[in-house]
Amino acid sequence: MTTETTRSPRIRSISWGRMEVEGLDVGKDFKLYPGGGRPWDWSETGTRHSPGIQPADVEELLARGATAVVLSRGMQLQLQVDPRTVELLEQRGVTVHIAETTEAVQAYNELAANGTAVAGLFHSTC
Repeated sequence: MTTETTRSPRIRSISWGRMEVEGLDVGKDFKLYPGGGRPWDWSETGTRHSPGIQPADVEELLARGATAVVLSRGMQLQLQVDPRTVELLEQRGVTVHIAETTEAVQAYNELAANGTAVAGLFHSTC
């Protein structure tokens, strides 16, 4: 189990283009990890819907101690996941969950509630 200061923040609500995460301002896309989170700015790593979530997008999550990572593909599954990203996570021994955003939120919150050091990338639109 994680301590209170390093537990993963719960996602309070998700709707098209809007996420509420405990301890953070309302936003659209988020990077969440044990101990906190921040808005996910795709321009930092050049992420686009295709080829999708890049290995560089998950490096911060790994650096924050994640043992499980949830990757959301958007509400309409438009966001892809670069196979190199899954490969990197598996090589590091991290459990990977990839799902439509509302399903990803549910999986993430369940893992967080169980004390798993879970991190995630959440895209709240397409």
